Amino acid sequence: MVFELRAATSGDLEFARELTCQNMLRYYIQYDLLWLDEAFDVAWAGRENRLIVQGEVPVGFVSLSRDAKALYIRELHIIEAFRGQGAGSWAIDQVLALAREERRPALRLTVFKNNPAQALYERMGLEVVGEDEFFLRMQRPIDVLRR
Repeated sequence: MVFELRAATSGDLEFARELTCQNMLRYYIQYDLLWLDEAFDVAWAGRENRLIVQGEVPVGFVSLSRDAKALYIRELHIIEAFRGQGAGSWAIDQVLALAREERRPALRLTVFKNNPAQALYERMGLEVVGEDEFFLRMQRPIDVLRR
């Protein structure tokens, strides 16, 4: 499968919000957390968002933020019909390349403890570096010398 990343626009917000809610609502319910569309929209506005597309068809998105210590994957969601076809691994590879290009020391993300995506993140070299009641914090150091 051939995927591409393209910058998300304000017109992609509804797609991203609905996909995230669809993928995450069961965790919010399980952990007794409150899903708020407005909170998603505020977070979206403050991040760099890229759609994962196959041809013209959006199959997911990744949402990023940065600080001096790392590039952060804040959201990574793939439409269920496209899971298991390499879109998630491909997207993480693209983000790792971006982190190297920007010379960030690490790639970081947070995942619900019982989210099966954790296995993908581990395959991509991220390791658990901390946890709280609901989440695992994962990180992969970036070799900025590698091209």
